Amino acid sequence: MAEIVSAKIENTAAPRLVKRDRMRSIYRLKWFYLMMVPGLIYYILFHYAPMAGTLIAFQNYNLMKGIWGSPWVGFDNFRVIFDSPDFLPILRNTLLISVYKIIGSMVPDVILALMLNEIRALWFKRIVQTITYGPYFLSWVIVYGLVFSFLAPGSGLISTWVRDMGWGQMDLMTNQDFFRPMLVFTEIWKNTGFGAIIYLAAVASINQELYEAAVVDGASRWRQLWHVTLPGIRDVFVLLLIIRIGGILDAGFDQVFIFLNARVYEVGDIVDTWVYRYGFERLEFGVAAAMGVFKSVVGFVLVLGANRLAKKVGGSGIW
Repeated sequence: MAEIVSAKIENTAAPRLVKRDRMRSIYRLKWFYLMMVPGLIYYILFHYAPMAGTLIAFQNYNLMKGIWGSPWVGFDNFRVIFDSPDFLPILRNTLLISVYKIIGSMVPDVILALMLNEIRALWFKRIVQTITYGPYFLSWVIVYGLVFSFLAPGSGLISTWVRDMGWGQMDLMTNQDFFRPMLVFTEIWKNTGFGAIIYLAAVASINQELYEAAVVDGASRWRQLWHVTLPGIRDVFVLLLIIRIGGILDAGFDQVFIFLNARVYEVGDIVDTWVYRYGFERLEFGVAAAMGVFKSVVGFVLVLGANRLAKKVGGSGIW
């Protein structure tokens, strides 16, 4: 009987002890929770609260009536998108530009990080890092200005040099065959240095004992790179790849919008520029919001699929 009573007392006291320990833990870490508050407020205000705007995708939105006063149209806005003759061309352009950027930017990030990791002269390494990181902090407007100063037809530095050499007029800014490679090249030039930082951090986290064991086994620097360094950053590469695949319909609006011109619309018009025209030029906010919902659904499905595929082939995935 005494054992039963003792067990009942322990069962009733255990939750109180757990609750008391939890409160003590929260109080002990109160400053860490306090530092989380600005970030939580930011995400609530700018990421979760705007999700109410998803309702616009199912309305004939009117600025004067607002979200709650605009009439509902169901899936009519989605029908406008899928029935539009521009839908397939802009979807194709978006996918092609995104795939080109993923292939053309992630590999240089890894290569630059591996090269920087092999540099033993710290002064030279710092110079290279400064030079390669610098373009990341330039806006796309400035990058476009630099490209225009070199390639502008008739007045660009390279265009003028080609003309003075007697090789004819060079007009690459409005050349459809050159537009997508130009986007990829400027993306590499601007973001590779910053992207390499993530892989350098991943390399730094690799257990140095693995390198020591490889040296004992007689592995050369190339073998250490192939068998230790690359497997050590594989999970980071897969993680970033999954994130990039999830945003495959975001081909870089700011870059494309600035570089786009009337002569390259056929190969450069993407989903986001189409949304910009519908939302801000035609003021058809419902159609623009519907395209945003479509992009979100596609991105969500791609993230799930890429994460599952990564786990099947031996990667860690996102979760």
